[in-house]
Amino acid sequence: MALDRQPLNSLGFDKAPADTRVVVAMSGGVDSSVVAAELAAQGYDVIGMTLQLYDHGAALAKKGACCAGRDIHDARRVAETMGFPHYVLDYENAFREAVIDEFADSYLAGATPVPCIRCNERVKFRDLLETARDLDADCMATGHYIRRETGAFGPELHRAADPARDQSYFLFSTTAEQLGFLRFPLGGLATKAETRALAARHGLGVADKPDSQDICFVPNGDYAAVIEKLRPGAADPGEIVDTEGRVLGRHEGVIHYTVGQRRGLGIGGLADPLYVVKLDVERRRVVVGPKELLATRRIPVREINWLGDAPFTSRSEWPLAVKVRSTRPPREAIIRPLSDTTAEVELMTPEEGVSPGQACVFYDPDSTRVHGGGWIHRG
Repeated sequence: MALDRQPLNSLGFDKAPADTRVVVAMSGGVDSSVVAAELAAQGYDVIGMTLQLYDHGAALAKKGACCAGRDIHDARRVAETMGFPHYVLDYENAFREAVIDEFADSYLAGATPVPCIRCNERVKFRDLLETARDLDADCMATGHYIRRETGAFGPELHRAADPARDQSYFLFSTTAEQLGFLRFPLGGLATKAETRALAARHGLGVADKPDSQDICFVPNGDYAAVIEKLRPGAADPGEIVDTEGRVLGRHEGVIHYTVGQRRGLGIGGLADPLYVVKLDVERRRVVVGPKELLATRRIPVREINWLGDAPFTSRSEWPLAVKVRSTRPPREAIIRPLSDTTAEVELMTPEEGVSPGQACVFYDPDSTRVHGGGWIHRG
């Protein structure tokens, strides 16, 4: 176990674990539960914190989502088992304003948002982190699979040891200042099986709990149903057209489609397969075309969070690797800064299905280091 191979204070502080207060962000899943249990077992002054992010009553009926009512119960049970205090914070209004509303509006604008990143950025690593400071904590620990390493210029963000579990894509907006306060004890584990084995060793009821698959407030991945509920009238029908404007069919709302989509278009009988290449929200049109039209080489990026050692604009070009979707490997690219927070990214090999609203995350091509990233937008 990676934590066992660390020095006396595995979190890097020059004092005994008993004198080190750690707030652990607990979702109720196995990962954060193991972090809390391990740190408590090592003698740290652990305080568990769980965020209630949406209606508790509705959440009880929903399985497999983080921060739901069942998960709050599971987090509390872990705290009781390991003997540390646990608190539930009502962040429902903040979560709706900072995450859910933007999610809905982005979809209505034809983008493909990633609300988990905004939740980390605007709720967990901002509001919850400040709460941890108010409690005089020395640091805040989470169950994310990512590594924090100390470099020549301070804390650095690195990919997890297990590539299959790496969550760096969802944490690119973590600032250098936040990295100074955060700890990610699971980042060095080789496999998820190690995490579950630790949960079993501590006698935690969540040892075999399935991983969450959906966005926590989107039941069964049905984004359109959630958006229709949040924004009545969002699913207005319209036309499916080719790139020349010829009408090929009709749709029941642009929100049901994403760039790169092939299945479910309802325009069968054509000789060649067609893909969604553009969403024309103003005209309520879904534009389709051949696969080659999805290939993108140049990507405008904004709201950049830079984690490199030198200032972002200190060079005209940064030869790095980038991810444009969480499920894709980093690809070779040149990043050209336009300002401290905007850039043009040139991919050496074109990518298909690059969509506004997704993140573009920067990686060192020769190491595991994460150099930050930004948000893809329309040029």
